[in-house]
Amino acid sequence: MKILHLDSSILAEASASRVLSAAVVEELRILHPTAQVSVRDLAAAPIAHLDGPIAAGFRQPGANHASPEVRAEQALSETLVSQFLNSDVIVLGVPMYNFSIPSQLKAWLDRVAQPGRTFRYTENGPLGLSGEKAVIIASTRGGMYSSGPAAVMDHQEAYLKAFFGFLGIERVRFVRAERLIKGAELRSQSMRAALDEVPSVVAGLFAN
Repeated sequence: MKILHLDSSILAEASASRVLSAAVVEELRILHPTAQVSVRDLAAAPIAHLDGPIAAGFRQPGANHASPEVRAEQALSETLVSQFLNSDVIVLGVPMYNFSIPSQLKAWLDRVAQPGRTFRYTENGPLGLSGEKAVIIASTRGGMYSSGPAAVMDHQEAYLKAFFGFLGIERVRFVRAERLIKGAELRSQSMRAALDEVPSVVAGLFAN
């Protein structure tokens, strides 16, 4: 098994999503001791946001007319999509920022959504090409968004589920901690509950 572990929080050691994503990876390694883990910190080593010349490399990688800087970015795109395609399980640490995902993660998503590689268009519409993979998302929020009045403002989990579904991935699971800025007691309770949920979420990923 090959595991791709991505973190996107800007809070370094103070990040709740990093704690949860690390717990998910550890649980995966308990179940699969020989698993290979690749780690990418999207906050510490940010990826440039997609632009026209970089996107052109999805169809014409290494085009001769491109500058060395653009060719380097196109090579990075190839590295990122190949790493994604070669992984069996993707573990994402994703805090909610302004009701959505960190821009650092969005930059990575834009690099791996490549026509002909991770999806393709057919006469019947788009077809995902990555369906054999699984994704576990360690989702953290300062408030309560899974239910209640603020649920309509959740553009984090719904977006990620839709994105990976577009790539053909149906096994998308969430480990969630909420109300993390509502006081130390609520934060501790929420993190403990999320960590306690990790083993069942990971085990359920491989249940028939």
